[in-house]
Amino acid sequence: MDLLRHLRHFVVVAHELHFGRAADLLGMAQPPLSQSIQRLERELTVELFDRSRRQVRLTTAGELLLGEAEELLAGEGRLRNLMGQVRAGELGVLRAGVPPETPAVTLRALLDGLTTRAPGLDVELHELATAEQVRMLAERTLDVGLVHHPVAADGLRFGASVDVPLGVLLPRTSPLARGREVALAALAGLDLVAVPRATAPGWHDHLLAVCRQHGWRPARVRPARNPEFLFGLVLAGGGVAVEPAAVARREPRIAWRPIVDAPLAKRTSAAWPDRSAHPAASMFGQLAAEVLADAEPATPAATSAPAARPWPVLFDTTG
Repeated sequence: MDLLRHLRHFVVVAHELHFGRAADLLGMAQPPLSQSIQRLERELTVELFDRSRRQVRLTTAGELLLGEAEELLAGEGRLRNLMGQVRAGELGVLRAGVPPETPAVTLRALLDGLTTRAPGLDVELHELATAEQVRMLAERTLDVGLVHHPVAADGLRFGASVDVPLGVLLPRTSPLARGREVALAALAGLDLVAVPRATAPGWHDHLLAVCRQHGWRPARVRPARNPEFLFGLVLAGGGVAVEPAAVARREPRIAWRPIVDAPLAKRTSAAWPDRSAHPAASMFGQLAAEVLADAEPATPAATSAPAARPWPVLFDTTG
């Protein structure tokens, strides 16, 4: 028995005290409505309406049931609305990963946007490198993350991506800082300061491959996870970094120069499991793309998912 459906019919009849008008309001014929009320009366083993007179009236049982039925139906409406908000990703907890180098202004814009779009959503942000995010997404201990491509992982769906052009970070006192742009070949003999390979293997290998194909084989790669440590190594001399322009704004003694022919761009997008994904994952991905596009002089990629090889320069497999 569909109790809630029969109760909805009962409430309308109880308010109208007329089966014909109630049937019109419910968009149904009168005989099925009468049968619905009779079925409810048999189920509850009471008479809900006094039909002995020309005007339909509620019995004592009907009067008592009316308040309870309205409260129950209101509760059903609240429950459906609550579950609808959960399905839409507007409620619950979203565990999201962001790269450690994400600027504070970008984090603020991302959190403000989430608050605006889903004020009832509790967002847990975790500072995680790409490799850590991919692992935790596979383990389902993370719902969504912002990753740097290329990413070699199955079972993930990617949101709209944003490409940020990269340039060279070097001391302002460096002779290379005098030019408007820097060729990678001009960096011969210098070290490359970059995040450790373990944090984003695909990106790390791609970066080195492009450097080699453009005439620069770094003397060595010096790992730096923290931006302050990266600045220290660059300012110490003998090494440069390849990063977005926004990174240089944090340190006035560091200059950023674009690379000749712009062979490098950092592609970032949201990623989440392609099965049983959190309802808010796609919303987070779209918002993240908007925030990243506004934060950098970058152009969003035309495709919704990153290609396997999104850059014009392919990996160097010759070692």
